[in-house]
Amino acid sequence: MKKNAISPTRAENYAEWYQQVVDAAELAENSPVRGCMVIKPWGHALWENMQRELDDMFKETGHRNAYFPLLIPKSLLEKEAEHVDGFAKECAVVTHHRLIHAADGSLIPDPAAELEEPLIIRPTSETIVGVMFAKWIQSYRDLPLLINQWANVVRWEMRTRLFLRTSEFLWQEGHTAHETESEAREEATRMLDIYTRFVEDYLAIPVIRGVKSDSERFPGAIETYAIEAMMGDCKALQAGTSHFLGQNFAKAAGIEFQGRERGTRQFAWTTSWGTSTRLIGALIMVHGDDDGIVLPPRIAPAQVVILPIHRAEDARAVVDEYVDVVASRLRSLRFSDRRVRVEIDRRESRGGQKQWAWIKKGVPIRLEIGLRDKESDSVTLSRRDRESSEKMSVSLVDLPETIMSLLDQIQRGCFERARQFRSENTRTISHKSDFEDFFRPQVEQQTDARGGFALAAWCGDKACESWAKEALNVTIRCLPFDQSHEDAGSGCVVCGKPRSTVALFAKNY
Repeated sequence: MKKNAISPTRAENYAEWYQQVVDAAELAENSPVRGCMVIKPWGHALWENMQRELDDMFKETGHRNAYFPLLIPKSLLEKEAEHVDGFAKECAVVTHHRLIHAADGSLIPDPAAELEEPLIIRPTSETIVGVMFAKWIQSYRDLPLLINQWANVVRWEMRTRLFLRTSEFLWQEGHTAHETESEAREEATRMLDIYTRFVEDYLAIPVIRGVKSDSERFPGAIETYAIEAMMGDCKALQAGTSHFLGQNFAKAAGIEFQGRERGTRQFAWTTSWGTSTRLIGALIMVHGDDDGIVLPPRIAPAQVVILPIHRAEDARAVVDEYVDVVASRLRSLRFSDRRVRVEIDRRESRGGQKQWAWIKKGVPIRLEIGLRDKESDSVTLSRRDRESSEKMSVSLVDLPETIMSLLDQIQRGCFERARQFRSENTRTISHKSDFEDFFRPQVEQQTDARGGFALAAWCGDKACESWAKEALNVTIRCLPFDQSHEDAGSGCVVCGKPRSTVALFAKNY
């Protein structure tokens, strides 16, 4: 029986498997602050690669980076009622600006240092951005204003899981202002297109694009667009959102400008959009196996790791020199318009220990190089997406072409496996009984209905949406842009009333 590096396996306990993969890959760990995490170097390198690729995409479409304060006056948050109601239960509040020693020596807030107005640690930045936009925008000539920021936010969580849901997390949030409604709507859909391209082409995760139902949309938005991905346990994860805010935030913040006709004043049309470090959690759950994470080459911190093998101490210098030659040749290559990222593991550890350490970290290609490899001008190559015992010898002459071909194969293979898994676990359902069976285990038949994605007709009534959530713990993830699912039937899958739209139902993170 094959022994796995991660215990328990996905089949045995998916939630615990996830935690063990995060730990084994040295991605992150819990911090002394409840609900917060420390992102370790390998995990942060993943985030840096995501930042780099997304940042280039943003700048190619005219967006510029800025930074806004972490602290937001409570009065600003209160200006947009629906927005503050949506985040009120998650807000962390600063009430004092100084600590003093109590009689027992402990530190307490100084009663004399209470703030005149409490400050909110940003759960998102629409309100503070709106205040600044109102100062920067005076005329239609100042539009469009296209801003992005890379930042941290705090949304107080009771139940946390590394990367997927933490009280503090890293993200990017875009904020834009436009002269017309059509321009703002176009911006919101353009940014969803960028998220789709990034998640599918770089993270190798297929997504379904659509608009959120009213109960799931961003607080204060007119429309929320989203991309939804299927994880390895068939649950959905929201991988990115883009919001058309209409003029709601502009009116609350006073983002008003002189129109094209002399003497006219009008409010701007705004958008916001964002994605976060939960994408690292998505990578784990979509591509991970029972030996750890499997990283698509385009986003991997290292695409190739070289493991020098020193069976004889007197051969060390010869092997190390050859390793440097191999690494130099590979680093001169370009994959996906960037230099190939090569790591050399020179640690004084057993070869097997080093092998498994990099398997758990998900590096796409491993090269073992010993004295025999040097003497034959070759390397021993292993792929992360194949059995660990499967190895091949590649000559130094052929190595560059082989590496480039394999990186492309592995990247495409990750995407195709994820797409095939989603296809196998997606059903179009037209009857309520089938809908219940899909999501609810049938104890008497001893079947495990883990569910997946269900495409089904919905009448648009919130009562039917609420029934699915309360009875089955299932939500409408989005109303897909692709509505060509005639086999979903003409009647709502819950109540049978005439179909308003086809909805994507799933359990979710």
